[in-house]
Amino acid sequence: MLLTIFLVATPFLFYFYKFAPKGVEEWETFFGNITSGGFDNVQIYLHALVTKLTFVLLTGIWFLTSRNWWRYAILIPFTMFLFQLSGVINFKIDYIDEFDFWYSLPIILPILILLVYISYIAGKKSGDSDELKQEVDNEIKKLLSDDL
Repeated sequence: MLLTIFLVATPFLFYFYKFAPKGVEEWETFFGNITSGGFDNVQIYLHALVTKLTFVLLTGIWFLTSRNWWRYAILIPFTMFLFQLSGVINFKIDYIDEFDFWYSLPIILPILILLVYISYIAGKKSGDSDELKQEVDNEIKKLLSDDL
């Protein structure tokens, strides 16, 4: 139930930055003061922050709720979004979204190697399923034919 509410609220979270005043470098809220950091104003900072945070949350939920064997491939964009989010939060970094790929490469490579290996193993095992598929097709043809 909580997951459903969060997923429905995601578009509203994505546009949260529009509540911030334009052209202001510091915004006082009941959560505390929000400064623009390395951005021109608070609204631009919140846009970058909320966009990255939304993608981190959605890919994290997708990874945690997926039951497919390829779910580890979701970790690749997840790590990219995490590095981008850390670049937005750490405003002392002069670049955002430029070198995140190279920093996340040590995490991405083992995942890719694992996925290629799993794909290879799954491809080898699918040869056995051709015989089973043929038997199932023959049984369906018998059931659907008039020769019962």
